[in-house]
Amino acid sequence: MEQLPLAQSTVSQHLKVLKEAGLIRGDVDGPRVCYCVEPRALRRLKSLVGGL
Repeated sequence: MEQLPLAQSTVSQHLKVLKEAGLIRGDVDGPRVCYCVEPRALRRLKSLVGGL
């Protein structure tokens, strides 16, 4: 978190929105959560943005 110029609460809120949209998933690893991009959602997003 130290590398981002944002409060942890701000980052957490953004991650929550991305997760609810299905763009990322969060895997619990002890006290931490590792977030990964959902490949299928990323392909869909690329398709939508590419069509603009």
